[in-house]
Amino acid sequence: MSTGTDEEETLLLELHVDGFVDYEGRPILKSYSGGWRSAAFLIGVEVAERFSYYGIASNLITFLTGSLGESTATAAENVNLWAGVATLLPLLGGFVADSFFGRYRTIVIASIIYILGLGLLSLLAGLTSGSSSSSNIYVILFYFALYLVAIGQGGHKPCILAFGADQFDGKDPEESKSKSSFFNWWYFSSNVGILVTLSVLVYIQDNLSWAFGFGIPCIMMVAALFIFFLGTRTYRYSAKTNKKHPFVRIGRVFVAAARNRKITPLAMAPEEEGCSSLPPHLSKQFKCLDKALLTTAGFMEDGKVCSAVEVEEAKAVLRLVPIWVSCLGYAVVFAQCSTFFTKQGVTMDRTITSNFRIPAASLQSFISIAIILIVPLYDRIFVRVARAITMKPSGFTMLQRIGIGMILSAISMVIAALVEMKRLQSAEENGLVNKPNATIPMSIWWLVPQYILFGAADVFTMIGLQEFFYDQVPVELRSIGISLYLSIFGVGSILSSLLISAIDKVSNGTWFNDNLNRAHLDYFYWLLAGLNAVGLASFWYFAKSYIYKRESTG
Repeated sequence: MSTGTDEEETLLLELHVDGFVDYEGRPILKSYSGGWRSAAFLIGVEVAERFSYYGIASNLITFLTGSLGESTATAAENVNLWAGVATLLPLLGGFVADSFFGRYRTIVIASIIYILGLGLLSLLAGLTSGSSSSSNIYVILFYFALYLVAIGQGGHKPCILAFGADQFDGKDPEESKSKSSFFNWWYFSSNVGILVTLSVLVYIQDNLSWAFGFGIPCIMMVAALFIFFLGTRTYRYSAKTNKKHPFVRIGRVFVAAARNRKITPLAMAPEEEGCSSLPPHLSKQFKCLDKALLTTAGFMEDGKVCSAVEVEEAKAVLRLVPIWVSCLGYAVVFAQCSTFFTKQGVTMDRTITSNFRIPAASLQSFISIAIILIVPLYDRIFVRVARAITMKPSGFTMLQRIGIGMILSAISMVIAALVEMKRLQSAEENGLVNKPNATIPMSIWWLVPQYILFGAADVFTMIGLQEFFYDQVPVELRSIGISLYLSIFGVGSILSSLLISAIDKVSNGTWFNDNLNRAHLDYFYWLLAGLNAVGLASFWYFAKSYIYKRESTG
């Protein structure tokens, strides 16, 4: 017979958030923490951070070809390389957060580094005073500051998103539904910040001052850190556990399986709690790892073999690899919107009024506009329609959502190639082939469709990848999960840089001539469309056999 005290204890447990504590390390109540209350602060931080990052990234190629005097191909390579490093560093930032400092402290440290980098960039930009050439020491300091920004972003980006998703309890049905919606609105809000950057900051950089153009992002990052501190008392923080670090658990599985690779299974370890609750079909993939369960293993720790739960964790991580690889084609395409697309726009008619010409980099704002318009439609209408058809709670599986975006991305590159062919034809018909500084009588609005398709693709693929890599890794590795998603675009940018460099050498500069009217960006876009198609085919192959970590997500 239960007592009133038992009922009160049960109710108290239901009100607590399992696995999380408050800022002082005490058990935390749902009603006083987390949810949209805390997420609002973190979304505000994300808006400011994206404003700051794109305030540098979106128009960097213009600064490099102008103030630093680099060639178009060299500047594109350097932008892609920097963007690649900036989106690979989150792997280090996520590791540091999950293994040592925790997400909150890592965000604070990364923000300070970020602010220092932006401040130095602003100072250096003020020293050029519009000069088209700079000393070696200036260039070294500029790239030092630029990569300082990359380091700050590398610690900030994976932790702020994972920390935001942590504010929703996945075990609570209502909060679980909010968490899925959170990823949509997170991306929506971040693109509001990007849109403001592309609408306002790019104009300041092109027409007023690069010092102000880099200084304003610095001020925004200071504001972001202030907003982050405001929510400190409301956040849910991951509680420390006595369990072995997931890297250790997963590493033990691979080592044990390797040591037992020649041993015939004689006895398994079914005594682990939770084994009976594992879906039986999970063991069909990567059976080689099942040998980590053998009791005959020479590799044992504290007299115990690896558990079935640990083996399934290792399999879950291993299943992410082919998905990660097959998305690289999409990432290479993604790298182009801030480089060659911008340089194309510079050659075209950008006149809005007799006294105003739209900055070419501002066209990237159509990506954000498309995202801002499509996300609410997707979250409120498209998902509900899809849910009625597919009978799935989320409308689409995460991998289906990613695949739809990859299709849209391939179409955008086909359109980009066709538009570039028309631009080259217009240059030839008007005798402007040998006049690189002349304005081609073709409106810059021809580029808008490819930007809009990029935005539509992002709504599906980018948000899908965020949720997928957050959801499918062990709970303690969610910062690393977000880092893995970001690293796709880091490697994609580096591959783009290497691809441009290789093509530039093989083609003797004909594809990426500084005079774009004599170049052949259309060839490059057709090549990227083909690479995207190959990536889509491989993604479909691996996605159709993918087994989700949780039944509910599939």
